[in-house]
Amino acid sequence: MPLKTILVTGCSAGGIGAAICGALATRGHHVFVTARDTSKVPESLSALSNVTVLRLDVCWTESVSETAKLVAESGRGLDVLVNNAGAGYAMPLLDVDIERAQRLYDLNVWGPIRAVQAFSKLLIASRGRVVNISTVGAVVNTPWIGTYASSKAALTNLSETLRLELSPLGVTVVAIMCGTINSLFHNNDPDFHLPPTSLYMPIEKTIAGWASAELKPKGIPAEQFAEMLVEDMGGSGTAGLVWKGPNSSGIKFVSQFLPQFLADFVVSYTQGLKELKGHRAG
Repeated sequence: MPLKTILVTGCSAGGIGAAICGALATRGHHVFVTARDTSKVPESLSALSNVTVLRLDVCWTESVSETAKLVAESGRGLDVLVNNAGAGYAMPLLDVDIERAQRLYDLNVWGPIRAVQAFSKLLIASRGRVVNISTVGAVVNTPWIGTYASSKAALTNLSETLRLELSPLGVTVVAIMCGTINSLFHNNDPDFHLPPTSLYMPIEKTIAGWASAELKPKGIPAEQFAEMLVEDMGGSGTAGLVWKGPNSSGIKFVSQFLPQFLADFVVSYTQGLKELKGHRAG
């Protein structure tokens, strides 16, 4: 693969973004490693000669514009933009904090669009590539993560629209439908609690288990997953939706072929809905 200049958002230590940067940098690509708080970027990355660390808050238009200006002034151009910055939120929809949900959408949905707009001139000039990090959770109906999953569903839809709109301009777009990954993603919301008046209080422990990933299927380390993505990051491979990581193929099959009543049956038992029904019947 020819050496490229690649910018990755959301590169705090322990996450997928930092792992992606590490995999790319070790192959000789020049990587713009960005984070809202650059002190959270691993020293093992920032010390590399082919890495440039920049502060970037994708929720702040001025920050995105300033970072795009710095990248342009570096004279390196930009071949690939990886929209990885994001956050999760687990909470029954009856109990969701709307303002928090709006902030989540600003980060997970509009953050990538801000970045694409700001870096579009550089990407068009290089006939480059946009890589949006989504999740298999975007295509299945899973209780408790409706806010997060719907934000990723929106991103996936926008990614596919961008693929069409940017194609005439020579820019390819891919959405990575990530399977189960072991990272520090869930550490951003470590103390899950339902509101005291929640109707779901009888199964709070079960919901907390899913919120903290304790009850989720075991995944692979972020570094191993990043190695699987190198070709997609580098600009080769197909555009559109790319399913990668543990359980991704299974979720793709379930979303396309499993009858809804069977999917609902499985979810009712695994997510605590059957248990809650029993509590209310009692």
